[in-house]
Amino acid sequence: MEHLQYPIGRFKKGLTYTQSETQKNIESFSSFPQQLETFVKNWDDKILSVKYREGGWNGRQVINHLGDSHAQLLLRFKSALTDENAQIKPYHEDKWAELNDSLNAPIIFSLQIINGVHARLSILLKTLNESDFQKTIYHPESKHTFTLAELVALYAWHGQHHLAHLKIIQQNSKH
Repeated sequence: MEHLQYPIGRFKKGLTYTQSETQKNIESFSSFPQQLETFVKNWDDKILSVKYREGGWNGRQVINHLGDSHAQLLLRFKSALTDENAQIKPYHEDKWAELNDSLNAPIIFSLQIINGVHARLSILLKTLNESDFQKTIYHPESKHTFTLAELVALYAWHGQHHLAHLKIIQQNSKH
């Protein structure tokens, strides 16, 4: 079950990132919307209703979750850059995935959110210096303080993590 839940492995918190690694994570983050759009562009309701594992989300929920989550990132990143003692406001992603829009909205809306958020953040990320990437934001649920370099790494991983789920969904839809 672990290989279906975390097909590319779990994200490792607490690592430090060189400037070069951060640049690679920015590139991965920036290219994700195009990767995602290319992968799901011909998906119909049949494929979107397939789950990647028992108890997991279907394709529509995964894509709509990406829109929700990455929209949160924009707020988190800007808070870390501008607020003293910045803190993440957690949300119940499992409950959000069960809301009507997550279950039924066309994926184009989430693809547009992802495109917009990634475009805006990519512009911002390219203007930051090394000390900016050391600014932090605290996550009260995990009790972990993320540097912005780590937050970029997390969301670069997050995109690939769910893209791997979508690849499983595509494979499962052929059976």
